[in-house]
Amino acid sequence: MKFVDEAYIDIAAGDGGNGCVSFRHEKYKEFGGPNGGDGGRGGHVYAVADPNLNTLVDFRFSRRHEAKRGEHGMGSDMFGAAGDDITLKMPVGTLITDAETGELLYELLVPGEVITIAKGGDGGFGNLRFKSAMNRAPRQKTPGWPGEKKELKLELKVLADVGLLGLPNAGKSTLISAISNARPKIADYPFTTLHPNLGVVRVGPEQSFVVADIPGLIEGASEGAGLGHQFLRHLQRTRLLLHVIDIAPFEDGADPVKQAKGIVAELKKYDQALFDKPRWVVLNKLDMVPEDERVAKVKDFVKRYKFKGPVYEISALTHQGCDTLIKDVFQYVKAQQKAEQPVLDVDPRFVSLPLDEGSAEGADE
Repeated sequence: MKFVDEAYIDIAAGDGGNGCVSFRHEKYKEFGGPNGGDGGRGGHVYAVADPNLNTLVDFRFSRRHEAKRGEHGMGSDMFGAAGDDITLKMPVGTLITDAETGELLYELLVPGEVITIAKGGDGGFGNLRFKSAMNRAPRQKTPGWPGEKKELKLELKVLADVGLLGLPNAGKSTLISAISNARPKIADYPFTTLHPNLGVVRVGPEQSFVVADIPGLIEGASEGAGLGHQFLRHLQRTRLLLHVIDIAPFEDGADPVKQAKGIVAELKKYDQALFDKPRWVVLNKLDMVPEDERVAKVKDFVKRYKFKGPVYEISALTHQGCDTLIKDVFQYVKAQQKAEQPVLDVDPRFVSLPLDEGSAEGADE
């Protein structure tokens, strides 16, 4: 299935039904009085975060979504039925913005979360509502209120704790398949991932984190070259970036240090906040470097790259060094999650403290 992370839709909630003007007509009963009912409420439009979806492709082929209008009121005190609601299933991580103003309206972050994105119009009043001691035969009624209509932009940003960053063929897909349950396409010839992949990394019982692999970046990505720039938004919610670097480049004569600096430069051009995220370096494809050259090659890279953060040496193909990497990543993510938890302000008046012995004795007296 083609990965689609952006779509435009038009939604319309249902209009409310009109109120009714009617009077009771019964044999031998004079001045029966008004019995016109109210109109029904128009249908709402809901959005639900469905964890089973990972693309907005359905909204590319179905742009218009309308809820049913409410039924009109009728005589004999009959109120109109409410219009049927509609529910739009969207992937977790979807941003819903106003297509005209660009204002962010809603954000689906929790699986199963339901929000109302368009409210149906209220039904109009029938003449039964206007009966009073001064007006026993009202002929007033009100029309139903119109439902909300909106033009929306849907944008998907995947929810992941860790994002993989790097050039095409740096081994990101091999790495995510080695440490998680994701199974992206992998081959022994050069090609690039065409859509993001999500994987859950199991570290231990009830210990896991989510990692995202996006298409590789190339120079000029911030200006629109290649595919990677289209998916950089998926890294904006991550807590940590792993910059995967091919320590044994496929092309002869390629300099890993120059390639790494080029990716970081593109990252900074795209988004300063993304550039400022914590970033670790992962030197991959260690198995393709002769054993007697590995130490010297890694030292040369670290010296010329001048990176101050953590540097890991792994082989995603043979899983060498992967265990240490995922354990350190888990500890970091866990610490970040704990730090992000809100601190609740507790009113000391509502804190129950145990009485000491002196207080207890005073209470008995």
